[in-house]
Amino acid sequence: MTIRTRRERERAERERLIVAAARRVAETEGWNAVTTRRLSAEVEYSQPVLYSHFKGKEAIMAAVAVQAFAELATALRDARTGADDARGALAAVGEAYTAFARQRPALYDAMFTLSVDLPFATADVPAELQAGFDELRLAVAPTAAPGEDIGLLTETYWASLHGLAALTRSGRLPAEAHDRRLALLVGHFAA
Repeated sequence: MTIRTRRERERAERERLIVAAARRVAETEGWNAVTTRRLSAEVEYSQPVLYSHFKGKEAIMAAVAVQAFAELATALRDARTGADDARGALAAVGEAYTAFARQRPALYDAMFTLSVDLPFATADVPAELQAGFDELRLAVAPTAAPGEDIGLLTETYWASLHGLAALTRSGRLPAEAHDRRLALLVGHFAA
């Protein structure tokens, strides 16, 4: 092993530690508790070392978001492929999406509500983000009418799921009616 290879491996490991620490603190205490000073103490590296890996907190949040998108894509794929039919897949994906938002609020915030520098709907979108959207698209596509724009239809379903998740999390929609709302949404998409 060359010195360069060892240094690259050590650098990758430091980045992994920083991201894991940020995620752990955010999930237990919220994103306001995630500071470079706090992360520096958590990973036992100086703040300049953190800045040699990430420009700041927003870049660390973006790295956490990319990880979370990969996890969401896996959850959506598992839900979609475990369903018996197209309507069941759409419902399962909707439930998996909203469950992720409910169970992982800090990750969901990094992905969708906090300001992070991640491109959406562009050619340079990270593969993890694209994988999540692709799983939504694969669930929505069988419900499309001939000639319908599947991309726009998928964006509309995604926006609806996001709205349900965000409004329920904030208490603006009562949580006890979530299953009925999701069934209505699926029913209208799969009609």
